[in-house]
Amino acid sequence: MMKKKKINIIYIAPAHKNASGGSKVIYQHSELINKFKIDNMSSYVLHLKKTKISKILLSLKKRMFSKPSKKYGWHGNEMKAVKSFVPSPSWTKHKIQIKNDMNFNAKTDFVILPEIWAHFANDFLIKNKIKYSIFVQGYYHMNSFYDHKKLFEAYNRSEFIIALTEDANKCLKFIFPNLKNKILKVSLSFDHKKFKIPNKKDNLITFMPRKLGDHFHILSLLLFNKLPKKWRMESLSNLYEKKLFAKLGKSKIFLSFSYLAGFGMPPVEAAIAGNKVIGYTGGGGKEYWRKPIFEEIQSGDIKYFSEKILDSVNNLPATWHKKTLPHRKKLINKYSEINEKKLVKKLINKIYSLY
Repeated sequence: MMKKKKINIIYIAPAHKNASGGSKVIYQHSELINKFKIDNMSSYVLHLKKTKISKILLSLKKRMFSKPSKKYGWHGNEMKAVKSFVPSPSWTKHKIQIKNDMNFNAKTDFVILPEIWAHFANDFLIKNKIKYSIFVQGYYHMNSFYDHKKLFEAYNRSEFIIALTEDANKCLKFIFPNLKNKILKVSLSFDHKKFKIPNKKDNLITFMPRKLGDHFHILSLLLFNKLPKKWRMESLSNLYEKKLFAKLGKSKIFLSFSYLAGFGMPPVEAAIAGNKVIGYTGGGGKEYWRKPIFEEIQSGDIKYFSEKILDSVNNLPATWHKKTLPHRKKLINKYSEINEKKLVKKLINKIYSLY
């Protein structure tokens, strides 16, 4: 019997110290591949960051040029592997295997690049005949490098393109109609058992201002003299997972300030925890933003945003989270581990067929 060839599936990710939804999905998938215990197949995560000299040079370029330049983006030769990097266990519990260098073997390694670094394929994969795919969690981050020609070459030369959301899937087909047969849809999952919802919730509104802190500050001004005194607002930024889930379980309303988000994990987590979610879909959230749990606000319509919050505060039944249980169950089933496993196995089979 012919011995199966060893295959290493290597995800590349930024060396983020703080919580990152995109990295969390990468860790989730990499861990899942290893949990399948497939003979001669392993998955690793390689973390990259800019070298000190490249950071200095980039800062100088930005001061010298007022307009965006294709010289600005990340270049593969300006990055380095962060050896033995382990993400903080306070925001992710996923057990991952770490790759400590940027050396790849064309016979055994399959590389999965995040969309923000798709052009790295040109820098160190294509010329070394390393098979690769590009993982597009959100098309909003595809243009992190201003050389469109280089980006198109990277996507055209990829074995296939992985899309996390329907939004990304549709946009990829729009950008690359000739590559629509290369696009492979995957999913992610949420462990609903981690969310403990008390019988009686607090009169609490939670939020993560993310990149739109100025929107929240204007919103807080509009609500300053209108929000009932028995209600309070609380930011959930930079909380570790256990405390974050506990706060979401206690709150009744979650405000979404998602901005050009590939998926938008916090609004889904808030919904599973029994919150009414009001705010911006961020793009990727369009695939799950459904009433009665989700209330969409057009980005920037802050007056309407404040009116919807006040309407919910004044009219939300005390048992709203119990009445909407069937809707939350649909959401949990949509992003179940069963669905995630099925699609990740499809990804594995696709990779295996290349060898």
